[in-house]
Amino acid sequence: MKEDQAMSSLAPLWTGLTPQEHEFQYNPQAAFPNFKDAQAGRARVNAAALERLAREADIAFGDHPLRRLDVYAAAGAAGPKPVHVFVHGGYWRAQDKENFAFVAEPLVAAGIVTVVINYELCPGSTLDGVAESAIAAVDWVRRNIDRLGGDPSRITLSGHSAGAHLAAEVLAHEWDDPSFITGMVAISGIFDPRPVMGTTVNAEVRLTEDIARRRDVERRPVRASCPVSIFVGGLEPWQWIDQSYRYGHHLHRSGLNPEVHVLPRWGHFDILSEYMEPGSPILSAVMRHAKG
Repeated sequence: MKEDQAMSSLAPLWTGLTPQEHEFQYNPQAAFPNFKDAQAGRARVNAAALERLAREADIAFGDHPLRRLDVYAAAGAAGPKPVHVFVHGGYWRAQDKENFAFVAEPLVAAGIVTVVINYELCPGSTLDGVAESAIAAVDWVRRNIDRLGGDPSRITLSGHSAGAHLAAEVLAHEWDDPSFITGMVAISGIFDPRPVMGTTVNAEVRLTEDIARRRDVERRPVRASCPVSIFVGGLEPWQWIDQSYRYGHHLHRSGLNPEVHVLPRWGHFDILSEYMEPGSPILSAVMRHAKG
């Protein structure tokens, strides 16, 4: 606790950056102007996965039109199977679950029920609403996944970018019993939202100081005690990379023993290609946590 108080009294790491450098460090689209190429490069594989995989699509977990999720059935014998929930990125303001079917393909082949969620987006919702809807998706999964072949006592998470933040929100949520969360993989995440206020992204995210501090998972208590693997691309700006180390340090202070990896060949957007590479560090970590 004293260490957290000391950290909060220090000037933020981004203090003193020029507006241009702040944008580069904290807006991945500015750091990687060709950001659309990564998704375009996965489009054919993703379309094939949508075509091939057995899927219960657009299941509602609330009244908001974006509170929808897809459940991909696992291969193998009948019986409760481990469950993995993937949370997409998009800086809390963009993207759709339809673009991430490729994540499910290797997992369902390994006997893991896979859930890809949507959640509320800014600016239609605040970051509070975004986070609450992602937590609601996981709550729906733990209450209902048994009827779709999943084991509600073995749910793991992975999230990319803003999705990593939302997965961390799930770990910080005050569940009645968080033991159903058995692992988490955070990829190129942002965990303290405050620097977003200095970027052009905030025109849509509309963060205030109060909301940013409320949704800061670098300082909130961690309620779920589970293995955590943290990954970030080595080509990303160094202050973006530093967020993964800071979150890992926070988990360590909270009694967890996370692993943190910088993967040298990846940037912010193409790092998700690891889900399509058998034996890759990210896919291996997701499999390891899901299989227990």
